[in-house]
Amino acid sequence: MCIALFRLLVDFGLLVLIWMIQLIVYPSFLYYSSENLVIWHKKYTLLIAYIVVPLMLLQLGFAIYQITAEISAYTVTGLAMVVLVWIITFLQFVPLHGKISKGITDKTMLLSLVKKNWTRTILWTSLFLMSLATFFIN
Repeated sequence: MCIALFRLLVDFGLLVLIWMIQLIVYPSFLYYSSENLVIWHKKYTLLIAYIVVPLMLLQLGFAIYQITAEISAYTVTGLAMVVLVWIITFLQFVPLHGKISKGITDKTMLLSLVKKNWTRTILWTSLFLMSLATFFIN
C-alpha cells in the first residue's frame, strides 16, 4: 500500500507537470524572439531537470519494483508506458530541445514540439489514472 501511494504521488506530480508544459510552457516558446528563447531555454531546461529527472527516475523505479512484486495487467502496462515515455523523451524531445539550444527556433519546429508532446501528455495522464484506479481498488 505504501509503494502504491508513493507511485500515485509521483504519477500525480508528472501529471501536473506535463499539463503545465503542454498548455503553458511549450506554447509560450512561440512568443519569444529567437535570441530570447535561446537564453530562456537554457535556464528552463536546467531548472526543469531538477523536477523532471527525479520524478521520472522514481516513476521508473516504482514501476520496476511493482512488476517484480506482482505481474499483473497494471504492472506490465504501467512499466511499458513508462519505458515508452523514456524512449519518446530521449528520441524526440532531447533532440528538439538541443535544436532550440543551438538557436533553431523556427515556428514549425516549435509547433511540432507542442504537437508531439501530446503523446507524453496522454501517456502520463493514463499512467496517473491507472495508478489512481489501482490504489483505490486494492
